[in-house]
Amino acid sequence: MQDPAEEYEDLARRIAELAQTKGLTIGCAESLTSGAIAIAIGAAPEASEWFRGGVVAYSEAVKRGVLGVNARKLTSATCARQMAGGAAAVLMAGATVAVTGVGGPGPADGEPAGTVFIAATVRGRMIERHHVFDGEPAHVVHATVGAALELLAQALDEA
Repeated sequence: MQDPAEEYEDLARRIAELAQTKGLTIGCAESLTSGAIAIAIGAAPEASEWFRGGVVAYSEAVKRGVLGVNARKLTSATCARQMAGGAAAVLMAGATVAVTGVGGPGPADGEPAGTVFIAATVRGRMIERHHVFDGEPAHVVHATVGAALELLAQALDEA
């Protein structure tokens, strides 16, 4: 498997161009991807100019205490939206992407393995996606990173 920074280079470059063109700073909040999205974004051109950073909120305490999540169910669209909004506030970013889900191998929080919720916000406008990815936990994480970067690029493009 390639390094995420290399594999997602085109998407990260597109995010960089959009952020710079639109004068936006970017941040992320990650649960099951454990920082892989931040690695991919941070490797993009001139990231020091527009990338604010990321919050790895793997535990419930970090989701609730740092990002302000109050969703009852942590594997949900509501949680992803609240993570994206919380990251925007904590990181002082104009645009964010957030992911939460079940990597596997078994179900969690009442959801089957491979269930992923992604939310992106740009200047307060929120879009979200729900995916169910097949495969081992590493594949689910890998697919989630790609889907999150695609959603962030889309949200930036539409802003």
